[in-house]
Amino acid sequence: MTHRPLREPLRPVRPHPADTAPPPPGDIDPAALGALLARHGWSRRGGARGRYGRWTPPGPDTGTSLLVPESRAFPDSEDLLAEALDALARSATPAAREVLLALAVPSDEIRWWRDAPDGPAGATSWTAQEQMRGAARRMLLAAALATRARAGFHGARHRRAAAGLLENVLVGAAPGGHALTAFVPVRAARPLTVRLHQALHATREAIDYRRATGRTDAFDAAVEAGVSRELTEALITLVHGTEGARVAVAWAPAAPVPGHGTTDTEPVEFSPGDLPVLREAGARYLHGEPSQPVEITGTVVRMRRSQPRGDGTVRLRVLDGADVPHVRLTLGEDDYRIAGQAHLVGLPVRVCGRLESRGGFRRLTAVTEVAPAQVEEAERDRLIKELQENLDFFEGACGGDCAD
Repeated sequence: MTHRPLREPLRPVRPHPADTAPPPPGDIDPAALGALLARHGWSRRGGARGRYGRWTPPGPDTGTSLLVPESRAFPDSEDLLAEALDALARSATPAAREVLLALAVPSDEIRWWRDAPDGPAGATSWTAQEQMRGAARRMLLAAALATRARAGFHGARHRRAAAGLLENVLVGAAPGGHALTAFVPVRAARPLTVRLHQALHATREAIDYRRATGRTDAFDAAVEAGVSRELTEALITLVHGTEGARVAVAWAPAAPVPGHGTTDTEPVEFSPGDLPVLREAGARYLHGEPSQPVEITGTVVRMRRSQPRGDGTVRLRVLDGADVPHVRLTLGEDDYRIAGQAHLVGLPVRVCGRLESRGGFRRLTAVTEVAPAQVEEAERDRLIKELQENLDFFEGACGGDCAD
């Protein structure tokens, strides 16, 4: 374990989007503010038509209201916007914070609802809340994976890039724990929201088709829309133990609505009766995704065999050739020896084989070639100077090329 020196300055931390202040009143579109207020439960109670509206927050009457101009056509519009922002900042209602957050970080909103039995005082159990959060995260991850590639089963592929797409997503829970909202920044992650919107509707259509005809081939076509085993598993988790669940996408009012059939923003509903079809589709995706021929370059991170000689198992950290972080493979004695020597001298190895879908694309089979990989000239010279004692064997392993 290493410790940071006491006097070493801390590394700068990237500010969280939730800590970003809303834009100044001069940069706010009054129509966008009005749309956000309506989306988050605020009610318009009157006001001069064509000039401004009076908005009150959801819930019991607290005496709080906002005057929001409808346009910038009047001289006092910027003053009214400034006063509205100040009132939102001082308001204790969660709906006010959600509006400020949407103004600070223009975001598409994804909402989940679960119709589950209430606990004491209308609250939900810890387990139910964790189940909804877990389902929501898995659903976002499935959509992020679908932005990288269309596949019925992703397994370990593209996980790193997909997880990176979720870094700036913010989450807000509704009182009572029956709903959850994800704020997906338009600039950083709009493709994720588009893909999830398309995939949810494609899943609903495929389920209805399966129930009407008894055929599951609609799920094959749905892969192109982003449907996968990962998405069906997320939906199963969301719906299980409920009377039904809904997912809705609302586009950021300050950004253009994307095309490609995304105008329908009504919630997509799923019921416990859909669970058998979702499980059947998930199994179809799992067994239908073929293995892939690959040529992988990776560094040896673990080696194991039960006897001093013979076959052994090797684990590689993938550098190139496949979108997975690690793979395991079984090697014969000679190839195992080459991999071990490459590990000792700090060189990666290049292997050819098939990346198997069974196990989540974490295993390489039918390995036909194992050889130390060439590296940059400067790195090659450094390794050779440090490892003269191993040069004789290394020449044999590399066929003499490494010592030229």
